[in-house]
Amino acid sequence: MVLQTARSLSHELGLFSVTPAAGSVLRLLAAAGSAKAVVEIGTGTGVSGVWLLRGMRPDGVLTTIDVENEHQRIARRIFVEAGFAASRTRIITGRALDVLPRLADGAYDLVFVDADATEFGACADEALRLLRPGGALVVNGVLAGGRIADPSARDVDTITIRETVRSVRESEEWIPAVIPSGAGLLAAVKR
Repeated sequence: MVLQTARSLSHELGLFSVTPAAGSVLRLLAAAGSAKAVVEIGTGTGVSGVWLLRGMRPDGVLTTIDVENEHQRIARRIFVEAGFAASRTRIITGRALDVLPRLADGAYDLVFVDADATEFGACADEALRLLRPGGALVVNGVLAGGRIADPSARDVDTITIRETVRSVRESEEWIPAVIPSGAGLLAAVKR
């Protein structure tokens, strides 16, 4: 019920929240990695945060970053309504690329990127530093509404997404897969 509320609030604000299929993948990856420390880039109204928290260890903390204070106010309420203590979330208002450099190296189990596509590459680079070996990077929206497979699609977002996927796929530091759930998830485990 709380996810329906968060999803409809997201829709009212013109935001795209993760689908239930993508959310279940987030919950699964958080649980598989026994995640205690997770970074979420793009708080939105808390939809993906609830999925992540549901998969994390009971003592885990979700650090969530968003430029919109109003979205975070809603998410904070959603997290409480979903039954999570305020101590389970650390909500930071700001640009991800300004905040991420201040987070500790190798201290996180999972980094979820649901931000502006033009920042995917820079966020993936930061995730490599933030994650412990065996930690997971998950990037939402990598199918770009089908444009990824269309060679004529040359807009900035599509090009950036293609470059990010290629960079992660070709890197010796990641074990990657594209999961066709929701808007498409690029998942990669740090070696």
